[in-house]
Amino acid sequence: MRLISFAIDYVRYILKGSTKYYAWMGFLSVLIAGMMYVFYLQNTEGLIVTGMTSQIHDGLYFANLVFLVGVAAGAVTIVFPAYVYHHDGMHKVTVLGEMLAISAVIMVNLFVLAHMGRPDRLWHMIPFIGIYNFPHSMLGWDVLVLVGYLVLNFICGFYYLYIKYVGGEVNKRFFMPLVFISIVWALSIHTVTAFLIATMPARPMWFHSMMPIRFIATAFAAGPCLIILAFLIIRKNTKMWVEDSAIRLLATIITWCLGIALFLTMSEIVVEFYARTEHANGLYYLMFGLHGLTGLVPWFWTSLTLMVVAFVMFLIPAVRNNNRLLPVPCVMAFSGIWIEKGMGLIVPGFIPSPIGEVTEYYPTFVEWLMTIGIWAAGFFILTILFKGAIGILQGEVRYAGKPATVAE
Repeated sequence: MRLISFAIDYVRYILKGSTKYYAWMGFLSVLIAGMMYVFYLQNTEGLIVTGMTSQIHDGLYFANLVFLVGVAAGAVTIVFPAYVYHHDGMHKVTVLGEMLAISAVIMVNLFVLAHMGRPDRLWHMIPFIGIYNFPHSMLGWDVLVLVGYLVLNFICGFYYLYIKYVGGEVNKRFFMPLVFISIVWALSIHTVTAFLIATMPARPMWFHSMMPIRFIATAFAAGPCLIILAFLIIRKNTKMWVEDSAIRLLATIITWCLGIALFLTMSEIVVEFYARTEHANGLYYLMFGLHGLTGLVPWFWTSLTLMVVAFVMFLIPAVRNNNRLLPVPCVMAFSGIWIEKGMGLIVPGFIPSPIGEVTEYYPTFVEWLMTIGIWAAGFFILTILFKGAIGILQGEVRYAGKPATVAE
């Protein structure tokens, strides 16, 4: 059976690699082992081993969850130009964007697992089995759209690779509707995640209608940043060549979306501080501190500096079109948005509490190691997905020696 042959050949190919490949996977495995250890601690001792409290019950885990939903949604910046505008450079690497989306959503689910404290609570997230509060719970909607997005990208990505493997022709009546649904669905996952926090009146820092737009803008900046870095690494370490036109288009998307994100941030600052009320205390604490507590102030200014400097660099054609310099603003923008989505958004939303308590939050070693380990697991999966996909796209993995060509 060709499907079984596809699975066997795929696995056989990803198990082979250079010394650099094995070293990279071994390094990630060590970090994953550390993650498993602290996950054991959490399940035996409880979430007391983290820095989260009754006042601040969403910390580093939830912050990374929110950020990675944006990274997953950012994969649409490849799919949309490829299938809607028929961009040739993007079309050749579309499946890599779908592989990135798969790994990002898996990381999101791992952060959900870490944040729940005990894995037995997950049964409440399963419809018809647990107490799945749908459609009343926004978290229920979030789980629905994330699982749906994972399934859509898995089907689209691996169907295309399978057809490429057997040298057949894509069934457009089946394939194209799924592609267009996944494009719209990508917007839904970060929109619903934004609604998850924007529908809380007791948290003034989150309670505004601009939150979904802000989420999507940062998603379409952070996601392409990671994609560009991945493409440059692929060009350097594999036989696959990602065209400059694809990288240039992604850099342009980042420039516009990062500019919009900064504009929305500045607009929020002006609106909140023009007529200072107690509702602005969360943002004021983030920027300047409150009652002598300044734990998040360095995080905010570091994030803002990274994003502004990266935006200025993207505006300069000599930087934006230079593949040697381009990784610098990509790393800066990616890091700045990661901070902004975590320490700059989730945590200050809890400070002060609805009754005016001001309690600072500091992630513990357990949280940091869990976070690093989950990212390592994500990159482990992403490496496997990329390696197998590149092998098929390059014709190194094919069915019974047949030429790997796809009629588009």
